[in-house]
Amino acid sequence: MTANLTKQTHFDAIIIGAGACGLMCAVQAGFLGKSVLILEKNDRAGAKILISGGGRCNYTNLHTSYKQFLSQNEHFCRSALAQWTVEDSISFFEAYGIEGKEKTLGQLFPVSDKARDVVNVFTSLCTDFGQEIWYNTEVVKLEQQDGGFSISYKQYDTEENIFAAKVVVASGGLPIQKLGATDLGMRIARSFGMKVTATSPALVPLTITGKDQPWYEKLSGNSIFSRVWNDRASFEENILFTHWGLSGPAILQISSYWKPGEHIFIDLLPGQNIADLIAAERVQNGKKMLLAYLSGLFTRKFAEALSDYLPAEKNLASLTNAELDALEMLIHEFKVKPAGTKGYDKAEVMTGGVDTNELSSKTLESKKVQGLFFGGECVDVTGWLGGYNFQWAWASGFVIAQNL
Repeated sequence: MTANLTKQTHFDAIIIGAGACGLMCAVQAGFLGKSVLILEKNDRAGAKILISGGGRCNYTNLHTSYKQFLSQNEHFCRSALAQWTVEDSISFFEAYGIEGKEKTLGQLFPVSDKARDVVNVFTSLCTDFGQEIWYNTEVVKLEQQDGGFSISYKQYDTEENIFAAKVVVASGGLPIQKLGATDLGMRIARSFGMKVTATSPALVPLTITGKDQPWYEKLSGNSIFSRVWNDRASFEENILFTHWGLSGPAILQISSYWKPGEHIFIDLLPGQNIADLIAAERVQNGKKMLLAYLSGLFTRKFAEALSDYLPAEKNLASLTNAELDALEMLIHEFKVKPAGTKGYDKAEVMTGGVDTNELSSKTLESKKVQGLFFGGECVDVTGWLGGYNFQWAWASGFVIAQNL
């Protein structure tokens, strides 16, 4: 059944999406005495929050600055991050019973290790403020009408229209389809003549195919602390070998900066020099076999895999300068040409989205369409791994609420 009339509502704004940005926006609007309705495609709020950090939710990062974000305009996120800081996030969650504990590299998790606790803060506050959330509600189309907007939505088998004076698009990005991810935010932007920056999976594992794939497959499960880099970025964290390629924090990080057809490089002993280490070992034990020596630096399995490219059965004393140079190159500049990524369903976020040139950096309102706001992942602002994307979501939700 389709209704032709647009229902009038008492809400100050309608928010599309009950993810991190949408929930924060609704709550902050409530603090300001503004009434909002959230339209959520899923049957629950915060679906992506609930699976983040292995269900523990790395909800911010102590080191957040604009430098940890990718965008065609690297300075765009500065205003929002200044209006809602990491300290604001920490204080907000502490006020509602969530104490943070720091893990590696500034990552902050709830002491309870339960992402559900983070979602409950928002849903409880929405209830307290009388902010409504309509679940199982899919937005079909958004059009301007009478100084506001007409939203066409499907609820079960019924399609209806509802009026909104202002609309917040916080519908997320393309990852992860099983959680209801769509390109809705970008379709809405395009429908109003706004530009959209090309998207790609980010914070995503990389695949290896062809003749090199069996080498990676036999190392599946091996994790090594490494430095991974290309000509745009560099990260020091663990890498993980898998039967289809490479994963682990450092790989996820560099994937946001990788483009198809390019190489990445891996330093398997960051902060050390294999030639210097072998020179020192030669003095003590020049008869030690190279394989045995490498087995002391890495796992035996990984050392044996490296032996495919090295004279592993030679002793250290007999290694030639050319062999040492080749070893140094292999250990410190291990060259990889990924075939691709594992795609949006294995990506944590995406790069690209609604072009930041189309939005006010101070309010996140469309420059072309008054009363239309975009926040969170659907905007061309992508954070590093480790809580940065949540900080952007909280900040953008807060900023939008101030301007509804």
